Amino acid sequence: MRLDRGRILVAPDSFKGTLSAAEAAMAMGRGVRRALPRASVTLRPVSDGGEGFIDALIPFMGGTPLRTEVRGPLPGQKVRARWALVGKGTTAVIEMASAAGLMLVPPGKRDPRVTTTFGVGELIRNALERNVDSILIGIGGSGTNDGGTGMGAALGVRFLDSSGAALPPGGAALAGLARIDIKGLDPRLAHTTVTVACDVTNPLTGSDGASRIFGPQKGGDPAAVAALDSALHRYAEVLRTDLGLDVETIPGSGAAGGLGAGLIAFCNARLSSGIDVVLDVTGFDEALASSDLVLTGEGRIDAQTRSGKALSGILRRARARHIPVAAVAGSVEGAEGEYVGGEGFIALAALEDGSGPPGAPMKNASRVLEEKTRAMVLTLIARES
Repeated sequence: MRLDRGRILVAPDSFKGTLSAAEAAMAMGRGVRRALPRASVTLRPVSDGGEGFIDALIPFMGGTPLRTEVRGPLPGQKVRARWALVGKGTTAVIEMASAAGLMLVPPGKRDPRVTTTFGVGELIRNALERNVDSILIGIGGSGTNDGGTGMGAALGVRFLDSSGAALPPGGAALAGLARIDIKGLDPRLAHTTVTVACDVTNPLTGSDGASRIFGPQKGGDPAAVAALDSALHRYAEVLRTDLGLDVETIPGSGAAGGLGAGLIAFCNARLSSGIDVVLDVTGFDEALASSDLVLTGEGRIDAQTRSGKALSGILRRARARHIPVAAVAGSVEGAEGEYVGGEGFIALAALEDGSGPPGAPMKNASRVLEEKTRAMVLTLIARES
C-alpha cells in the first residue's frame, strides 16, 4: 500500500448529536488532503439505518425530501419528521429516528417505558396515501421500547387489556396486553412491500434483547429494563396466540426497541442489514474496487459495533477485497487494541482520548476530526517508510 498518491475512500457514519455523516466525511477529507495533497479522495458518507439514512440515499436514488408533522416519542410531543419519495414516486424512504429517535428526547425526560413509535406509523400512513408500492424504512437510533405497538396503533391495530380497553402508549403497558385486534389494520399494507434497514441483529427479548441491551441508553434503570423485557415477552406471547406469529427470536426483531418485531407482524416486513442496504444503493463496492485505503468512523466504537453497525459492514466488504480500513471514532469503549489487527482496523483513533477535559473534543468535533484524520494518515505513511 503506497499512500503518497493513493486513492482514499472516506466513508464515515454520523457522529450522533455532533456531526452528520456528510459533515464527518468532509472533515476527514480535509484531513486526508492536508496529509496527502496528491491523493485522490472520494467521500461516501454512510448510514446503517439510523440518523442520516435519507441523506445517504437521496443523492443516489433521486427523489423529493418531505417533512410531515407527526406525534413524537414523548406524550403530547409533535415533531416535523423527514421522509422522502424516490424514483418515480412509487417508493417511500422513512427515517424512523426523525419521528421516534433518541435525539428527540431530552436527557432529563428519557423513559423507555412511555415513549412511542406512533409517529412512525403516521409516516407509513402518509406514504400509503401517496400510493407508493414499496417502503424502505431505516430504524436505527430509536428512543423507544414499545415493540412497534405505537406504529401499529397508528395503522389501525388495537392493543387491548383483559377488559377490552385500549392500552396506553409505551412499552411498559404491554405487561397488561391480553388481545391484539388487527381488523382495522390499513388494508393498503397488503399491497405494499416493506423493507427494513436494521442497524442491529438483536432478538426481541432476553439477555441480548431490545430492553436489556438498549434500554439503559434510553433512560431505563435496572428495574425498568427488567419490566420492559417482561412486557415484550408478554407481547410476543400474544402475537403467537392471536396472529400465529413467532417473532421473539428473529434476528433484528429487537431493533429500535422491538419496532423490528412490529414491522414484521403488522407490515409483513422483511428485515435487512441497514449498512448493506446503503452500501448497495450507493455503489460502495464500485468505489471500493478502485481504492487503496478506506477511512471510516462514527460517534462510538464499542461491542455493538460488531452487531450489524455501519463499521462492521464496511470492514466486511473491504476485507473481501483485501483493502485496509482505518477508523476515527468519537470515543472507544475498552482498549483500542481490541479493534485493531486480525479482522479489524489497521489503525484506530478517538477524538476523546483522555488528553483533555471530557467533552471538549466534541465541542469542536469537525476541527478535531480533521486533525485526528491528518495525524492518522501521517502515521500510516510513516509505517511505509
